[in-house]
Amino acid sequence: QVQLVESGGGLVQAGGSLRLSCAASGSFFRINAMGWYRQAPGKERELVATIGSGGRTIYADSVKGRFTISRDNAKNTVYLQMNSLKPEDTAVYYCNANVGVVGSFDYWGQGTQVTVSS
Repeated sequence: QVQLVESGGGLVQAGGSLRLSCAASGSFFRINAMGWYRQAPGKERELVATIGSGGRTIYADSVKGRFTISRDNAKNTVYLQMNSLKPEDTAVYYCNANVGVVGSFDYWGQGTQVTVSS
C-alpha cells in the first residue's frame, strides 16, 4: 500500500556531507511520523532521527548538532541532512513512515548505504 524509496547514500570522506531523501507513494490518508534508522554490521538497528507531522523532532545523541531532519508534507518526502560525517556513521540507513489515523502501520524503505572513509 505504501512504498518508500530512499536516495542520496554513497561514499564520502570524513567531515563531508550527504543528504538523504525518502519519498512515500501509494494509497494512504495520512503520514504521521517519518524517520531515519540505521544499522551497522554486527549492530542493532537504531533510531537516528524522527519528525512528526507538526515538525517535532527527535535525534539520537550521537548525531545531535550534525544531522538535521526535515519533511515536505506536500511531497510526502523526508530528508536527512548529514554534516560533519564520521566513520562511525557508516551504516545502512532506512526510511520509516508511520501511516494511519485509527490504525497505525509502519513501513520501511529498502535502505541506502552510507560509507564514511577516514
